[in-house]
Amino acid sequence: MNRIVRENYPASKLPEDLRGDIEPGASVTVTVVAETRGAPQRFAELRQRLGQGRLSLVDAVERVRKIREGEAF
Repeated sequence: MNRIVRENYPASKLPEDLRGDIEPGASVTVTVVAETRGAPQRFAELRQRLGQGRLSLVDAVERVRKIREGEAF
């Protein structure tokens, strides 16, 4: 997570919409944290990809038997 903290930052340097009712001569602490909106979606996509192409236990046993018998699967 990216995080930037600036303590004793002059309020006069803040944009007006962020400054609100704070006096321009005051000092403030500014914390900026980058949002990670895509992470849950990427995680869900990864879980879905990992689930694709998985063999059931029955299919896995069948494959092993064919390999042992020298048959192609």
